[in-house]
Amino acid sequence: MNKKTAAYLLALFLIGLISTGCRSGLKTNQIEFGIMAAQKGLWNEAIFRWEKVVQSNPNSASAHNNLAVAYENRGLWEEAKKEYEIALKLSPKNTYIQSNYENFKKYLEGQEDKEQTKKNEKK
Repeated sequence: MNKKTAAYLLALFLIGLISTGCRSGLKTNQIEFGIMAAQKGLWNEAIFRWEKVVQSNPNSASAHNNLAVAYENRGLWEEAKKEYEIALKLSPKNTYIQSNYENFKKYLEGQEDKEQTKKNEKK
């Protein structure tokens, strides 16, 4: 994933985090550490922190969304898809999560198109 895409995704999830009140009732230090790690591109650390948040509050759509964004940035497509789907199930009308998931699906479709083009060029 290029830096522009990663920055865009990071901005989307931070907006969603703030606007949906993910901080309330969660371990704020884990959330903030995850945000700092993500801002520095330390996605494995962000994943570690947000997995802890999800474990402590499995009904937080925002926490699942943040974890999905981190998985996506590490190229863990199946894990990201699963977390986005959980987030949407918990908060189906959350426009930030919907937007993140739609962008994720578009990105994957673009990757599939690139792979198909490469295969066709080799023939």
